[in-house]
Amino acid sequence: MNHEMFSEPIGEMELQIAKDTLERYSGSPSDEFQPFILLTNFPAYVKYFSESRDIPVSEGSMFKVAHSPSEKITILDFKIGSPAAALVTDLIAHLPIKGVLLLGMCGGLRKHYTVGDYFVPVASIRAEGTSDFYFPPVVPSMANFMMQKSVFNILETEKLTHHIGITWTTNKRFWEFNEHFKDQLRICRPQSIEMECATLFTASYYYKLPLGALLLISDLPMVPDGIKTKKSSTAVLQSHSANHVELGVKIVHHFEKAIEKSPKGVFRGPRKKLEKPS
Repeated sequence: MNHEMFSEPIGEMELQIAKDTLERYSGSPSDEFQPFILLTNFPAYVKYFSESRDIPVSEGSMFKVAHSPSEKITILDFKIGSPAAALVTDLIAHLPIKGVLLLGMCGGLRKHYTVGDYFVPVASIRAEGTSDFYFPPVVPSMANFMMQKSVFNILETEKLTHHIGITWTTNKRFWEFNEHFKDQLRICRPQSIEMECATLFTASYYYKLPLGALLLISDLPMVPDGIKTKKSSTAVLQSHSANHVELGVKIVHHFEKAIEKSPKGVFRGPRKKLEKPS
């Protein structure tokens, strides 16, 4: 792949197409998006956020969103997988967004983990392929430090059980019965597995967009009776959706205050715009 594209300037047409696409996919005007974004894979999270704040939900051809101007937060359900993660990052990066937090779920890969624990990924193994579009494989996929520091601080303040480590991002959802794949996980020793973090971390680094993640351990897929089922998935959503969302709100507010004091590592500058010909 020719990675010279990474230094390409941004043009007015690209900006307009990005905004138009975001509006088409979300059903919401781009100027309604707030400076802090909560990304999620779950419509239930958007529904909770909407109902708890008495604000409407907009839905386009792909995304569901709800905006809370009083909190300066937009929540967006971008569906599942690395291509969707790349798409939503490509689009929101063209807006004046100050910070993004993924509220996702993951499979816990350690025996002492428990469903309902939180996982704080500091980095992700780029096994999904999509992140190669942004950077060569030698570039690590790292969460934004300042956002993850806010995640950690809030979890400590709330005294919630959490684990910190590396997640494996895969593009294969139904892998639990593939022994060769499971052997790879054992050899590489990630602490969790999911489908979006590597793409989000890499794409956001490309765009200089501060992005982190707070993952909820929803299943223990390396254990036969720990594989996610329809029943267990429903139970996790019913038990943890509200708390997960409210933690996300606290985290981005903490992050906002933190970068006001010390903005190190959160430079938010767009790629250089094309100069208009004289």
